[in-house]
Amino acid sequence: MLNKKIQESLVQMLGYIGENAEREGLKGTPSRVIRSWGEIYSGYKKDPKDLLTVFEDVDGYQEMVVVRDIKLFSMCEHHMLPFFGKAHVAYLPDKRVIGISKLARLVDIFARRLQIQERLCEQVTNALMEHLKPKGAACTIEASHMCMQMRGCNKQESVTVTTSLKGCFLEDKTVRQEYLVYIK
Repeated sequence: MLNKKIQESLVQMLGYIGENAEREGLKGTPSRVIRSWGEIYSGYKKDPKDLLTVFEDVDGYQEMVVVRDIKLFSMCEHHMLPFFGKAHVAYLPDKRVIGISKLARLVDIFARRLQIQERLCEQVTNALMEHLKPKGAACTIEASHMCMQMRGCNKQESVTVTTSLKGCFLEDKTVRQEYLVYIK
């Protein structure tokens, strides 16, 4: 029932922009859009605590862990247009570590929601601080926003950079500087 109502709304939206939902190229588009939303917005169905398997660090690793250039895409919550780019995520362990692939997957959980870039950074570092309890966490995102490039101010080459720093990354200039060197 809900699926049918959403399809009807999408047909109305196509009419609003001047299209005929019955023309050959658009037949089936409403159902394809609904299926694509299931993938694009799949982050709502995932909880970071289920992802972040934490291991006691029996070897006592005390150096920074950084995964950089994590490709991401998300959807701007203000215009429902894509933004895409890369994230750099780091943490400084405190007796506990996680698999490094989990950092990329954590970015995906939050990116696959209606989003603003600033919140996305904060959600990544907050989840790390809550579930991993490191000495600190950092996330920097560099992204291009279609809501700026294809409408509004029409600045096609613009890139937005946001950062969230927690714990020692915020409090210790040396740790912050080391992080910035790694992500360059």
